[in-house]
Amino acid sequence: MQFSVYQESHIGGRKVNQDRMGYSYTREALLLVLADGMGGHLRGEVAATIALQTFSALFQQQAKPYVKGPERFLEEACLAAHREIHRYSALENLPDTPRTTIVACLIQHNMAIWAHCGDSRLYWLRGGQLMARTRDHSHVEKLIDRGTVPASARASHPDRNKLYSCLGASSLPRVEVSGRASLLPGDQMLLCSDGLWAMVPEEQVLRTMAGETIVRAVPELLQAALVRAGERSDNVTALAIMWQGSTVVDSAQTSAAALSTMVSTEALAEDAPSTTVAGGFNDDDIEKAIAEIRMAIEKSSQILK
Repeated sequence: MQFSVYQESHIGGRKVNQDRMGYSYTREALLLVLADGMGGHLRGEVAATIALQTFSALFQQQAKPYVKGPERFLEEACLAAHREIHRYSALENLPDTPRTTIVACLIQHNMAIWAHCGDSRLYWLRGGQLMARTRDHSHVEKLIDRGTVPASARASHPDRNKLYSCLGASSLPRVEVSGRASLLPGDQMLLCSDGLWAMVPEEQVLRTMAGETIVRAVPELLQAALVRAGERSDNVTALAIMWQGSTVVDSAQTSAAALSTMVSTEALAEDAPSTTVAGGFNDDDIEKAIAEIRMAIEKSSQILK
């Protein structure tokens, strides 16, 4: 495989960055994941982190060197992350379970399959044209489907943050899995949180991605979202790749390491560096990771006060 990748996240006007993103790869498979912890629920950033770790662990277990049954993998990974979030909540005896949206894309053999829960988005772009986009699991999206409100209200309607599917809810998440998309060299995949797409019109996203390399386009889009939102900006996060389709990884942000590595952002303050999370997770690993996350959050909270 050959692809270029760039990822960036900003805390915006919030006290904590609850967005998480990362990618894993072997010589024949690439996994992209972005999660947006839901700010209305306690420890949304922990839910997002657990989701990334769960996807990473399952990918490392099953990508030998590619994933058999990619659609099933994506659905089962979402459900496994949902269970791990509930497990964390039970261990911590929380009054409410942390929740997160998620979008993930698996690319292998020049084919892409993606899945999502909530309103974190994936855009598939080719030559400045939108080939496909995920549909938000939100109340306003249902209203648009019924013709009750126009599509132009998608980013501004007061009900746009009312979601009916996410990880960590009391009911099982609705996991929407795409069909298989055949990629060509030059195709782009953009995963982003609602802090980006709610502030930047889709036409501007397409124009910027088409006119610049991903190394320049992603920061430009994030800055546009931050400027437009102002002091009340949500966390703004994006992960993008340019697909080339050969045998070498060219990372714009992080050099290639092991055959299967989750390169992820776990920023608890603005502009914190990316970290590398590798290896499988058993029960003890998950409990240790949860303890480390809790300590990091507590330290971050003290710093941000």
